[in-house]
Amino acid sequence: MTKDQKNEVIEVLKGKFSQYTNFYVTDTESLSVDQVVKLRRACFDKKVEMKVAKNTLIKKALDSLDSQKYTGVYDSLHQVTALMFSENPKDPALIISSFRKASNSERPVLKAAFINGDIYMGNDQLKTLTQIKSRNELIGEVIGLLQSPAKRVLAALLHHHEKQASGGEAITAE
Repeated sequence: MTKDQKNEVIEVLKGKFSQYTNFYVTDTESLSVDQVVKLRRACFDKKVEMKVAKNTLIKKALDSLDSQKYTGVYDSLHQVTALMFSENPKDPALIISSFRKASNSERPVLKAAFINGDIYMGNDQLKTLTQIKSRNELIGEVIGLLQSPAKRVLAALLHHHEKQASGGEAITAE
């Protein structure tokens, strides 16, 4: 690989690290060509970008963006590295999980995940990452919680109003 080609890879990676707040560092070393094709297809279907690159180039790309922010990721940069970039923080974890289930193996191995500034190190973090909530899911839950008391108040008012209209005994606050 020439110096120009290396710089090109670094620039592409820098673009991806800047574009996405979530990325996974995986080890795809023992996967067959067929399995890698299947994994890429699963990523494509979920709008997850998968990039395989040399660890030194990944480190240079991260370093040139923010050497402090990504320090924790550096320990995971060994052996074959495939990066998974995603808008949704848990999509790569779900892809890895279902891929493992389908192929009945422990591969690909999760080395690290960088989710909105937090670093999850190690393969044992996969289950946690499959349960992580996306921004939209969290917003939905907050809206649900905010609507819930309002719905109860409206239902109570409606019930109270219907009881009054039917001539039933209604309790009124004085």
